[in-house]
Amino acid sequence: MNPDLMKERQNATFDVEKLTHILDGGPEKTKRRREIELMVLNDPDFKEEDPNFLSRSERYDQAVRKSAQMILKFREYGIADPEEIYCYKNMVKGNVHEAMGLHFVMFLPTLYSQCDPQQSRKWLPLAESYQAVGTFVDTDRPDPLDLHLGMFLPTLLNQATPEQMDRFFMPAWNLEIIGTYAQTEMGHGTHLRGLETTATYDPATQEFVLNSPTVSSIKWWPGGLGKTSNHAIVLAQLYTQGNCHGLHAFIVPIRDMNTHVPLPGIVVGDIGPKFGFNEVDNGFLKLENVRIPRENMLMKYAKVEPDGTYVKPPSAKLTYGTMVFIRSMIVGESARSLSKACTIAIRYSAVRHQSEIRPGEPEPQILDYQTQQYKLIPLLATAYAFTFVGQYMKETYQRISGDINEGDFSEMPELHALSAGLKAFTTWTSNTGIEVCRMSCGGHGYSRSSGLPDIYVEFTPTCTYLVKSYRQAKAGQQLSGIVSYLNESEHRRVQPQPVAARPTVVDINDLASLVEVYKLRAAILVELAAKCIQQELQRRKSQEDAWNNSAIDLVRASDAHCHYVVVKLFTDKLGEIGDTAIHSVMSSLALLYALHGITHNSGDFLQAGLLSVPQVLQISIRIKELLSQLRLNAVALVDSFDLHDRNLNSVLGRYDGNVYENMFEWARRSPLNATEVHESYHKYLKPLRSKL
Repeated sequence: MNPDLMKERQNATFDVEKLTHILDGGPEKTKRRREIELMVLNDPDFKEEDPNFLSRSERYDQAVRKSAQMILKFREYGIADPEEIYCYKNMVKGNVHEAMGLHFVMFLPTLYSQCDPQQSRKWLPLAESYQAVGTFVDTDRPDPLDLHLGMFLPTLLNQATPEQMDRFFMPAWNLEIIGTYAQTEMGHGTHLRGLETTATYDPATQEFVLNSPTVSSIKWWPGGLGKTSNHAIVLAQLYTQGNCHGLHAFIVPIRDMNTHVPLPGIVVGDIGPKFGFNEVDNGFLKLENVRIPRENMLMKYAKVEPDGTYVKPPSAKLTYGTMVFIRSMIVGESARSLSKACTIAIRYSAVRHQSEIRPGEPEPQILDYQTQQYKLIPLLATAYAFTFVGQYMKETYQRISGDINEGDFSEMPELHALSAGLKAFTTWTSNTGIEVCRMSCGGHGYSRSSGLPDIYVEFTPTCTYLVKSYRQAKAGQQLSGIVSYLNESEHRRVQPQPVAARPTVVDINDLASLVEVYKLRAAILVELAAKCIQQELQRRKSQEDAWNNSAIDLVRASDAHCHYVVVKLFTDKLGEIGDTAIHSVMSSLALLYALHGITHNSGDFLQAGLLSVPQVLQISIRIKELLSQLRLNAVALVDSFDLHDRNLNSVLGRYDGNVYENMFEWARRSPLNATEVHESYHKYLKPLRSKL
C-alpha cells in the first residue's frame, strides 16, 4: 500500500464501511455485492486483452464474447436479483460495457412497474428464472446489445398489446429477435416532433409503409443497429386517412432472421468510429418503401383500426414512456461516472507530489494545494448529491408507473419534465466534472491508462412544463409535487429587490435556509421566463418565435429549477443518516455543494436581491474553510464508493496507490513494444538514410 494513501485512510474521521452500507442500502447488500465481484474476478472465462491495445473490430468481438459468457453465468449461478445482476455486469465489463448491456439493467424493473397482474403472472416467473435484468442504466459507454435489452424489450413492455407481447416477447427474450431503438435521425435528436421518418397506413393491404423521405431523416446513432440487430423499434410520424397523428412506435424487421442479410428496402450499416463508443456498432437506417403489417405498430395505448381510423392514447406522454425511464435512470448513472472520475483524481492527487510550497521542504501532495481541492472536492460533493438524486428518481419513476397502471396519468407530465431537465443538468455537470478530473491529473490524465478518457466519453420539456405550471399557479390553481413552490409566488415578494426589503435573513451555514434561497431563485427565474414569453407574444410574435426569443431565460429557469431540486434532495437525505460522524461529513459536503453553486451563479442571487455582495464574499471564505475540513476525508469519501480496481480500470486510481510501477508495466504491454525494432524502421527510415 502506498504510504500516502495509508496515512489518508488512517486520518479519516468516519467509518468508511458504514458509509458504503448507506450507499448500498445496508450491510447485507454490501456483503453480497462483494461476493459477486469475487465470482467474476476468479472466473477465467472473463480474462481479456486490454481493450486499449485492440482494434475496434477486436473490441467489438471481445464485448460480444463476454456478453454471451455472462448470460450463461447468470443461468449457471442462478443470479436473478436485479441489483446483483447489475453488480455482476459491471465487474464483467470493468470500464467497458458488454454486449448484453441494458438487458440486465432495465428489463425486470419495467416488468415490475409496467405489467398488469395477468402479464406479471405470465412473464415474471419466466424472467426471474432466466436471470433477467438489473435496475440501472449504464452510460459510461454503451455496447452492441444495449438497446435491445435496455430499450427494445422495455418498449415492448410499455407499449405492446398482450397479443404483441405473445408474438414478439419470447423471440426477443431468447435473442432470436435482436432489437434496437431507432429514434434519433441525422438531422434530429431530442426534438421528437421534428423527426421526419414516416409510416403511412395503407388500408387496402392493412400495412404501414415506412420511408426516410430526406437525407436528414435517416436514422442515425442507435446502438446495435450497425451489425448486431435484426429488428428495430422505429419512431415515425404516423399518417392515416390523410392526417398526421404524430410520433408512434413500429416494430420493423431489418435483417433476415437466418442469414442476417438486410431485407429489401433496408439500407443499414455502421456509422464509423465514435468518441468513446469503441465496442458499439452505432448505426444508420434508411427505409425505402418498407411494408410492415398493421399489427407491428405498438398499440397498447394509441391504435389504428383496420379501416385506418386513429384512436388516441389517454396521454400523449405515454409514447415517451421508455425515454422517460431512460432519463430517470441516467441521472443516477451520471453520479456513478462522476464518482469514478473523482475516485481516480483524488487518489492520484494524494499519491502525486509536485513543486514546493516552502523552499527546501519535500514536495507536497498535490491534494494539499488549495487550487486542487477547489477543483476536486466540490465535484466529490456533486457526485454524492447526484447519487441521492438518482435514488429519488428511480423511486419516483416506480411510484408513478404504478399510478399509470391504475389509470392515473396525472403525474406523468411532471416526471417527463423533471427527468428531461435533470438528465441534462446532471450529464452536463458530470461530463464537465470528468474533464476537470482528467485535467487535474496533469499529463498522466491524457493516458488511456488513467481510465479518465474512457469515462469522459435537453432542457425543452422542463421549460415547457415550468411555464405551464407558472401560468396555472398565476390563475389560482394549487400545484403539487416538486413545482409546488410556484404556488408561493403570489404570497412571497419574489420580484428582484434589495435584501433589506426581504422579511428573512439568509444564514449561509444553514442548509434549510439555502434550500429556501435556491427555491426563490427558481421561482423568480421561472416567472421572468414566463413574462418574457408573454411580452414577446404581445409584440405579435408567433408562439414559436416567442419561445425562441426567450430561450436564454428558459434555460436559466430550467437550470435553476433542477439545481433547487438537487440541493433540496441532498438536504433531505441528511435526515436519513443516523451515524453522527457520517452525518457531520455529509452535512459539510451538502453545504459545500450548495455554496459552490451560489458562487457559480452569484449573478442570479445578487440580481434577484436574494443575497448581498458581503454575503457572497462570506460564502467564498466559507468554501475555503469547508475545503480544508473535507480535505482530511477526501480519500475516505471516494473509498466509500467501494469501486473495485477492475471496475475503475485505472492505473492512477488504484486502491493501493502504486501508480508508477503499474503505469510502467501498462506501457510495456503496448503492441508497439512487441519487438525491439518496428518494421517501419526497415521499410522507411533505413532506406531514407541511404538516400540523404
